[in-house]
Amino acid sequence: MGVTFVLASFLALTCAAGGEFDEAAAERFAKLALDCVHREYPNKIAHVLNGDGDVRPPRELTPAFFGCYDWHSAVHAHWLLARLARTFPGAPFAPRARAALARSLTPQNVAAEVAYFSGAGRGPFERPYGLAWLLQLAAELREWDDADARVWSAALLPLEDAAAARLAEWLPKLSNPVRTGEHSQTAFALGLILDWAHAAGREELAALAAARARDYYLEDRGWSLAFEPGGEDFLSPGLAEADVLRRVLEPAQFAAWLGRFLPELPLQGGAGWLEPAVVTDRTDGKLVHLDGLNLSRAWMLEGIASGLPVRDPRVPCLLEAARAHRAAGLTAVTGEHYEGGHWLGSFATYLVTGRGLPPPPPR
Repeated sequence: MGVTFVLASFLALTCAAGGEFDEAAAERFAKLALDCVHREYPNKIAHVLNGDGDVRPPRELTPAFFGCYDWHSAVHAHWLLARLARTFPGAPFAPRARAALARSLTPQNVAAEVAYFSGAGRGPFERPYGLAWLLQLAAELREWDDADARVWSAALLPLEDAAAARLAEWLPKLSNPVRTGEHSQTAFALGLILDWAHAAGREELAALAAARARDYYLEDRGWSLAFEPGGEDFLSPGLAEADVLRRVLEPAQFAAWLGRFLPELPLQGGAGWLEPAVVTDRTDGKLVHLDGLNLSRAWMLEGIASGLPVRDPRVPCLLEAARAHRAAGLTAVTGEHYEGGHWLGSFATYLVTGRGLPPPPPR
């Protein structure tokens, strides 16, 4: 029995314990995205002005992805809608999700996005987080066997190519990884880039991303989770590093590396070695990041477990900690406050649909 099968069984038990991820649960997450994907304000834009003519509203600057408070949240809200409509094609929310995708992903809107990318001083725009999510959206559309999805995928292709080219130019120049717990983190983006590159058949960029992951992290030793989380993290620097390396190392090599990198991982016991983060104010757009951290920790812990060899003794503790973080994170995805509601649904969907995990082996 492989670790991937053990993980799949664990995830099934987790869903049963915390409420099955069914059509009703999917509708709750879809509603969060539908409520914001074309909601222009409030809006926080990272916008370089080159003259008075650049003072324009978000819907004109980036007409495909102008909602959900910021560009990257709009991108992964579209990914959420594609993911859930693909997973539950007959659900009541699916027609609205498809209509939202059709409204945004037109050749005209995408051409304006590409033109925005090419503006002077915009080379670092949404790099790497937003660009990596854009590629994840492209991967979802590519994998969806659906006539409309093929149309949307073709429309998105110029922006997909622009994002990939920008990352391919940047990664060789990045001499050291960015180890933050927020948008500029390198490790999480590399994981999304790798998953997209394999789905899209872009093996040259896959090879580059894998090589950079090795360059950045293979010699790391003695990371301590005692220094995490930062007060505004939504990604774990340490777990994200392990989660990307499990994508590029063979299980035995990954197991040995993980022992050197996270020597504190217990060989027995429960989830207490890594406690979920606690949010003190969900109306604060930065403090609520910690709800997202619980969700991303859960999927990273599951990912790390999936990369280990059969019967590795660390797997049970990894999965128990994942379960605790999953429960804490999903409980917080309510949409009560826009500060979290505009993006936490995407993180929840990524987790509960196992998007970043290897597929279980055929029985």
